[in-house]
Amino acid sequence: MERRSFIKQASAGVAGAAVAAPALASDLPTIKWRLASSFPKSLDTIFGAAEVVSKRVAAATGGKFQIQVFSAGEIVPGPGVLDAVKDGTVEVGHTCSYYFVGKDPTFALETAVPFGLNSRQQTAWMMEGGGLELFREFFKEYNIYQIPCGNTGAQMGGWFRKEIKTVEDLKGLKFRCGGFAGQVLSKLGVVPQQIPGGDIYPALEKGTIDAAEWIGPYDDQKLGFNKVAKYYYYPGFWEGGPQITMYVNNKQWAALPKEYQTILEDACLYAHAEMQARYDVKNPTALKQLVGSGTQLRPFPNEIMAAAYKAATELYDETAEKNPKFKKIYEPWKKFRDEQLQWFAVAENRFDNFMQAARSAAAKNKK
Repeated sequence: MERRSFIKQASAGVAGAAVAAPALASDLPTIKWRLASSFPKSLDTIFGAAEVVSKRVAAATGGKFQIQVFSAGEIVPGPGVLDAVKDGTVEVGHTCSYYFVGKDPTFALETAVPFGLNSRQQTAWMMEGGGLELFREFFKEYNIYQIPCGNTGAQMGGWFRKEIKTVEDLKGLKFRCGGFAGQVLSKLGVVPQQIPGGDIYPALEKGTIDAAEWIGPYDDQKLGFNKVAKYYYYPGFWEGGPQITMYVNNKQWAALPKEYQTILEDACLYAHAEMQARYDVKNPTALKQLVGSGTQLRPFPNEIMAAAYKAATELYDETAEKNPKFKKIYEPWKKFRDEQLQWFAVAENRFDNFMQAARSAAAKNKK
């Protein structure tokens, strides 16, 4: 009898919950937002993260909270997303903060800087290392509440029309690169170019620029860079784990019901993990296809990476001396990076290096 009584009560509780849920949803408002992305629709991975958020938010609220996603240029150009969210032109935006280093170099640390964090370390820094709290304070000045919403993983170094063998080869090179990377590479003689993703191909094809970086094999292949540049360099040492971010207008965020705030943040977290997973699945196949079609894969020479590392360290120290906002975040960020490098050297790197050696040995034995 006790068992029957328990089942009866539990069933009644479940039924009650099922009845109560719609009643709760009916008390919440219908909200429609517009989202401005910095990315073209053709890039289903990086642009697609905003669509993932939109679909999950709608599904979790029974369609009562809707976010309509617009690609770069449909409402504002890609580089205009920050101001559009800040000024309330749109309620929300999906972008990379390092696009806005012209406003303040501190923005670069929120996405990626040369010789910074890999994707796992970046997520750890934001979620558990204090980064989120520091940046939310920084973004208040721009009337924005920011939420991590994607990471590409380590990127490629880009497409070059000629081989790059020494630092001397970089001098005068017109190179499309974003964020703080341009300032670092300019110390080595590069002439950095800020060009939106959709405009890179024609600039490279016409010779307006000599080289360009975007993300990695899957996206680069879709944009056709291999058709206008032969040499594909790696790694993108300026983007070891670049984070993409959801910007929410502060007033709009404050006006959201708490339930919707939680749903939006959870949707962003899901999209954050899914983006990385999609790139990790799609990049290997795309790289094989690129190399098979004639792309010349090249590692950056150690001489270039060492010179860039020295230039980056100097730039960070110079910027921290002049910019208190940058210094406030850079100093704990640097400490966190150094601790992460020590940890990753113990387990992750040893494991990864052995696995690569084992794979190579197995391939040789088959021959």
